[in-house]
Amino acid sequence: MTILPAREAYEVAIPVVVVGAGAAGLCAALAAREAGAEVLVLERDPVPRGSTALSAGLVPAAGTRWQRAAGIEDDPARFAADIAAKAEGEPDPAAVKTVTDAVAPALEWLADVHGLDFSVITDFRYPGHSANRMHGLPSRSGEELVDRLREAAEAAGIDILCDAQVTALHAAPDGRITGLTLRRPDGTDDALGCGTLVLACNGYGGNKELVRQHVPALAEATYFGHPGNQGEAVLWGEALGAATRHLSGHQGHGSVAHPAGILITWATITEGGVQVNRQGQRFSDESHGYSEQAAKVLEQPDGIAWTVFDARIAGIARQFEDFRQAEAAGAVLAAETVPDLAAATGLPETALAVTLSALRRLKEAGATDGFGRNFAGVAQLESPYRAVRVTGALFHTQGGLVVDSSARVLRRDGGALPNLFAAGGAACGVSGSKASGYLSGNGLLTAVALGRIAGTAAGEAVR
Repeated sequence: MTILPAREAYEVAIPVVVVGAGAAGLCAALAAREAGAEVLVLERDPVPRGSTALSAGLVPAAGTRWQRAAGIEDDPARFAADIAAKAEGEPDPAAVKTVTDAVAPALEWLADVHGLDFSVITDFRYPGHSANRMHGLPSRSGEELVDRLREAAEAAGIDILCDAQVTALHAAPDGRITGLTLRRPDGTDDALGCGTLVLACNGYGGNKELVRQHVPALAEATYFGHPGNQGEAVLWGEALGAATRHLSGHQGHGSVAHPAGILITWATITEGGVQVNRQGQRFSDESHGYSEQAAKVLEQPDGIAWTVFDARIAGIARQFEDFRQAEAAGAVLAAETVPDLAAATGLPETALAVTLSALRRLKEAGATDGFGRNFAGVAQLESPYRAVRVTGALFHTQGGLVVDSSARVLRRDGGALPNLFAAGGAACGVSGSKASGYLSGNGLLTAVALGRIAGTAAGEAVR
């Protein structure tokens, strides 16, 4: 990830260039265009997909009109408190306030100006959130989210250049970015000038060397993020003298169908399901969060667990496109009785029966188990049962470049680089340094909120 000397002139120069066409990059492009700037988005893939397309496409936001219509009381301060509690106070409070204040207006902007049909999920709540604040499009899929954002960008007259991998930035001695080098599929390189640059190329989850360095526990885990997330933003930033923070922070997931490779919504757990290992035994407090559960699943024999739930929970999970795909692929097994469930999964029948009987007693008593999971008010699992074989995976990294309230990349001395901005996974998120600090939706929170902030600031800076 090279930094080259600034050129004196470029044949082609664009006022605002955005690297990456996921949710962060497309929100940045839309905001910069709204600020009156000409914008070009560079995407290394043939079509915009990125990590956004691999997600459930849910954006947490507090104080939205959709919440008010549903009678949900919530506000940014409450959201910020939930983030701080999940990450044990590690994230910078100013950074948390920036994104929690900005995300609800950003969603309403995307709906009102660009026609994205958001609604709030009301039938279940992710761990750590004190209110129902997950917002998604009708299919509840990240693919729909990135497709609608791409359509909005095209409608706004924003050029998206695909099959264009940025290999180097050009910088003046004071750190000002004057342009970049991009490589086309035929191996040819082009130089492009820019007035401001927004890095929205996510983190380093696809870079095995960096994962081994910063997240050794998941060095050999399945990577469920986009392979293009090679850490360019962090490496370029460090070469420019930028500050980084919480590089070990990441989002894992303890429920990726194996070997189908399909995300299984954590509603299968929050609504009363559990996970068992190959011995038919529970091994953790599953309710704490799906991010930290990745490492716990990988600690089990062969790195495999079974998520066990029932038809009622499957009905809730079916609102997600990923879950419907898992059912269509045969990854979700069904059984009328516990012996049938044991036969279908290959789990030891006696051990599974003991585990599920203990679970029933815990729920009847509203008790807390030895792992610390509280079952008060949690519905019983009833026939017919469901089960999915899963493994733990790394989704994306949460540490990154330190930015200010305008998403400007900061130097190690606290000053800002002249014209460089970062959003989404390229910027330091609000999850702290550990997987357990990840509150559901933190990735798309910073993608949408910081994306819009970065684009507005970059557009105004050149205008």
